Amino acid sequence: MSKVGIMSMQRIANYGSFLQAYALKQLIEGLGHKVEFVDYHVGAPVIKDNADNGNKYVRKIEKGLETYRYKAPLSHKLAFIQYKQSFGKKYMPFLGVTDEMNYTPELDCLVIGSDEVFNCIQKNSNVGYSPELFGKDNRAKKLITYAASFGNTTIEKLVKYGKKDEVGELLRDFNALSARDSNTGRIIEHLTGKTPVYHLDPVLAYDYMNCCDQIPDLKPTEKYLVLYAYSGRISDSEADWITAYAKRKKLKVYAIGGIQKCADRFIDCSPFEVLAYFKNAEEVITDTFHGSIFSVITHRKFTTLVRKSVGNSYGNEEKLTDLLERLQLTDRMTVDIADVERINSKTVDYAEVDSILRQQRDYADKYLRDNIE
Repeated sequence: MSKVGIMSMQRIANYGSFLQAYALKQLIEGLGHKVEFVDYHVGAPVIKDNADNGNKYVRKIEKGLETYRYKAPLSHKLAFIQYKQSFGKKYMPFLGVTDEMNYTPELDCLVIGSDEVFNCIQKNSNVGYSPELFGKDNRAKKLITYAASFGNTTIEKLVKYGKKDEVGELLRDFNALSARDSNTGRIIEHLTGKTPVYHLDPVLAYDYMNCCDQIPDLKPTEKYLVLYAYSGRISDSEADWITAYAKRKKLKVYAIGGIQKCADRFIDCSPFEVLAYFKNAEEVITDTFHGSIFSVITHRKFTTLVRKSVGNSYGNEEKLTDLLERLQLTDRMTVDIADVERINSKTVDYAEVDSILRQQRDYADKYLRDNIE
């Protein structure tokens, strides 16, 4: 039995971050290894313009004030703040993560990933720029990645902000490199001369719906659609369209993961309950990577809204296009909210998708087995 560490985004209060971390832990434990999560020291963000405040207490106050500025019912705002504040205490125990930080333990293997662990050119002070996310100062006998992602970081941004050489040198020390998307693969190949292998996000690689005994059996009392998006990302016009659409379809709007102007309910639930809510939804509207994945593994009709990147601002088109191309589901994407009615009227051939997932799960299992052992 090897002692394996996972360095990921496990402390982020976010359903996708939690579920991918839990899934990777399950996959590695399923190979007979002992798993623990490893922490990194959060550095200052590389992008200084409009960066989040580095003081965590000030940041909490700013986030709270930001929540009150969103257009949503007051009860939803209060519930959202409570959800964020209680997330770690409620759900970190499922990962074996405590308040005590676990820096640089001695390990047989350190796995860095999944999630956007390499997204180092950004302004989020919760993550910052940390060379430890690229393996610096680790004390493991072997160092690998699993489905790691550079997110919105590009080779051009690494050059612009002077991190290209350092990141490249650190990446060359890995024993095996697994990427989640083509942007990440291109950067790794450019910086190291090595061709990485590609693997699906752990939420897809682990068969949640058949293997996880934590997902409850919900019995809905009304029909609803799930709107899965971060607070503030659904525009007023999009929210108004969703309100009218749901009314025509006689559906309630359940907001999960963020508060929304058009929501009838804000759902504060466990990460495992999220999958139960998706499973029982009539349909899904999302503009997130993991919202798309949750829709796929629960076999829902869904539409994914694509946001274009502008400068250093948020954009999701790279990772969403890459994900849905790999699953042969690009017809579920749109940039126009009005396309939801057309897209969600079409069923999804989940037999074909599941065939892809079975093949990719075997591929992930072999990679982890070969490179950890």
